Amino acid sequence: MLLHTLSRIPFWQKVLTGFILGALVGVLLGETATVLKPLGDLFISAIKMLVAPLVFCAIVASITSLGSQTNLKRLSLKTLGMFMLTGTIASLIGLAVGSIIDMGGTMSLTTTEVRERNIPGFSQVLLDMIPVNPFASLAEGKVLQIIVFAALVGIAINKLGEKAEPLKRTIDAGSEVMFQLTRMVLKLTPIGVFGLMAWVVGSYGLSTLLPLGKFIAAIYIAALIHIIFIYGGLVKFVAGLSPLQFFRKAMPAQLVAFSTSSSYGTLPASTRAVETMGVSKRYTSFVMPLGATMNMDGCGGIYPAIAAIFIAQIYNIPLDTLDYIMIAVTATVASVGTAGVPGSAMVMLTVTLGVIGLPLEGIAFIAAIDRIVDMIRTATNVTGDMMTAVVIGKLENELDVSQFNANIAEDSAPITPIK
Repeated sequence: MLLHTLSRIPFWQKVLTGFILGALVGVLLGETATVLKPLGDLFISAIKMLVAPLVFCAIVASITSLGSQTNLKRLSLKTLGMFMLTGTIASLIGLAVGSIIDMGGTMSLTTTEVRERNIPGFSQVLLDMIPVNPFASLAEGKVLQIIVFAALVGIAINKLGEKAEPLKRTIDAGSEVMFQLTRMVLKLTPIGVFGLMAWVVGSYGLSTLLPLGKFIAAIYIAALIHIIFIYGGLVKFVAGLSPLQFFRKAMPAQLVAFSTSSSYGTLPASTRAVETMGVSKRYTSFVMPLGATMNMDGCGGIYPAIAAIFIAQIYNIPLDTLDYIMIAVTATVASVGTAGVPGSAMVMLTVTLGVIGLPLEGIAFIAAIDRIVDMIRTATNVTGDMMTAVVIGKLENELDVSQFNANIAEDSAPITPIK
């Protein structure tokens, strides 16, 4: 009877319950709550197990499916164009919020000699996208390389046509297996969210956050502005759909993103969410893995802009107009190149700071609260992926509007294989 009752509870309510209970346990038990972290680690490990084979099969299957049914080039260009547009807006919002809020306050740090970092140039970044050994990339979980290799495989299959049909059927079968496995792993989501939230709240607490409260507030304010007004506005005015309906169906994936701080880790949940919105499975399996790698408005757009201004403030270093332009440009590029795993935004921040000559040791000062900030950054990233799937899907007739508007329980629309 109890199991039957639990099975009838919508998925997003289960996730939200785990989120709230985890936060409450963290507040009540403090450091003791960290013993629950293995629950979250189990969930993240299970999700990571899925990522490499899921992305490979999904990308190949979606390209082979799109190749014969739609203009793949036009669809890809529109998707990438949306990523760049929102990334640019995100960096500008970050600059605006960071400039308005006096995050540094009375803090005044003295810079030491900046240690040189070995940061690859743009050409090296492009070269690193090509997998020298595709099997090693799969084994090491280098998702960007996996996506490039999978895209090339999909294009090659389309060009070969009937000759490659056996391989196409094999990969389609592989995608079915991976989506079935994904449904099984997703059942752990409420438990994983509970363990992660108990650990985060129990570890950091309110007292640790007070000195950096304004910095954290600025990140959250900018992220919420971007999510509500930019993403919501695009859904409303470009796609002509209800933002409230979009956010309601996006909530389960947003909560997973907020608690795991991993765009890749949220990929199964975000894929499920956009399918409940009515986005076609062939476009979903193309845009969501791509967005998890290239669409990083929170990590690469908002965060570097605000963090650079914050570090400049606490070191009393004035910034001029050219500095702000360089921050915006660098942050926008970073938003399309930041890897969707926890902590990668810290690496990309060194690029922004290096461009305008800010002390890199400032990163160490904000590293202590990176996890707290990373939660809203990742929620922003994932929401942007889902928004792009809905808006471009609507423009390209890859969205079932009636399903988008339908008030159905998320559990009744599980992830299904690509057809």
